[in-house]
Amino acid sequence: MASILFKWLLVSSLLNFNTFSNSPSYRAESKIRESGDSHPIFVSVTEIEHNAKDKTLEISCKIFTDDFEKTLRSTYKTYVDLLKPKDKNATNKLVADYVQKHLLIKVDGKPGALQFLGYEQDEEGIVSYYQINNIATVKKLDITDNILFEYKKEQLSIIHTTVNGNKKSTKLVNPEDKYSFEF
Repeated sequence: MASILFKWLLVSSLLNFNTFSNSPSYRAESKIRESGDSHPIFVSVTEIEHNAKDKTLEISCKIFTDDFEKTLRSTYKTYVDLLKPKDKNATNKLVADYVQKHLLIKVDGKPGALQFLGYEQDEEGIVSYYQINNIATVKKLDITDNILFEYKKEQLSIIHTTVNGNKKSTKLVNPEDKYSFEF
């Protein structure tokens, strides 16, 4: 999972690189920065790795903490503090429910059930962990990822997959929320 942090930082640095300064998304990010939001980009990073030995898909989702809290509060009409929850079990249920509704994975055409394992703080983000059991092989992953798309129209989803050492990635720009990987 250490590679998640590296990729998170890489995505952040790439999105702020000067070559993007004339793009519509960069101009939108500049307006957001001027408006006083706490960070200039709106991105989630999802990592999906097939563990052939354990026959599982191991999944992690990293989301900026402040954006995630605001979205959970709005969606569930309750106060949410991910860093110091009053009731950790109730907060776990909100995190799991939200991600399971906004990250859908089909493995070789069959829907996979995301089993929530927990979440933790990682710098400015929350990383939540999931797995899908009984996945002996993977030929195709159909992903629907619209995490926080209702929160910000500028939201991006970066998806990294690894199957049999073969790494593939994509970027989904709101409202585009579907992508298929073939291995």
